[in-house]
Amino acid sequence: QVRVVESGGGSVQAGGSLRLSCAATGDFVSITTMGWYRQGPRNQRVLIATIATSGPANYGDSVRGRFEVSRDVAKNTVNLQMNSLKVEDSGAYYCKAEGVARAILDGIFYDDYWGQGTQVSVSA
Repeated sequence: QVRVVESGGGSVQAGGSLRLSCAATGDFVSITTMGWYRQGPRNQRVLIATIATSGPANYGDSVRGRFEVSRDVAKNTVNLQMNSLKVEDSGAYYCKAEGVARAILDGIFYDDYWGQGTQVSVSA
């Protein structure tokens, strides 16, 4: 079983900062990519930032230059530092663990897992 748990959401005024954290726990070998998505108006999940085990971070256009994603591969955690927050950054933020490798019998199987989400509210 694999669990992905977010923390750190809350309310802040525009221009302020928040830090989100996410941890993946359970029986797995490795995680390829961890990152953050926000629930959009049509319930789609919009890319905020992702970071692979090796390689640069990837940011959505709306947050590039304001948000920073970081990851501790050994601890299976990912953080999102959100600065210069805008009202339009408000919403439910979800952590995703992609390419989670689990050893089952003689094989390695890959799945993606989502957290339950954490709410961010930015007021004017």
